[in-house]
Amino acid sequence: MVSEVGRERSRSGRPTSTQAARLTDRIRRAAVDAFLENGYDGTSMEAVAQAAGVTKGTLYARYSDKRALFIAVSSWALTRLERDEGALEPLPDDLAASLETIARAILARSVDPDLVRLSRMAIAESARFPDFAASSQAITWTPRIRVIMDLLRRHEHAGTIVVRDVEIAAEQFFAMVGAMPAWLAAYGIHRRPEVEEAHIQHAVDLFLNGLRIRETPAPLSP
Repeated sequence: MVSEVGRERSRSGRPTSTQAARLTDRIRRAAVDAFLENGYDGTSMEAVAQAAGVTKGTLYARYSDKRALFIAVSSWALTRLERDEGALEPLPDDLAASLETIARAILARSVDPDLVRLSRMAIAESARFPDFAASSQAITWTPRIRVIMDLLRRHEHAGTIVVRDVEIAAEQFFAMVGAMPAWLAAYGIHRRPEVEEAHIQHAVDLFLNGLRIRETPAPLSP
């Protein structure tokens, strides 16, 4: 009886693209779990290969050394978390309500256990792998910031707000609602849901106060 693996192999005897993708995914997951559990220094290529159920030769054929493996799988893990995350619900027409919806999504991601563990690893290895720390921030922040930027541009075109720099404004709003919860979570501190909701409401009010067009112009300073 021909096994499923045997049926999936190409005529040349090499693994099919589907098999290769499954194998790569298994190696990545095993490596991320090993790094998160044991840290960089406590993880070996041999341990990752054993956990993934592959030979060391198979692992080294994909990653030249442990450093290359660490950088690759860590960035992949952050990207996967973003990809696997559910899409935002349709945003309301009201700008404040839309910002609240986005803020709650940012908060949930900031305190996500897997992301917190990856953030701890980035903090611990930032001096040794500055490129990983930089890529972690870019992957973690960029997608949500783009959503905020699109929202601000839409309402600016409608004439309800004025934004001097959309990108800076979006990044600042992200930081207002997500930076502190993420920092606290990295140290095992979590605020109560009602406290986080109060912070979200305050952040939205404060943020919009600087963007709304005022009917009465502010008095000129001397």
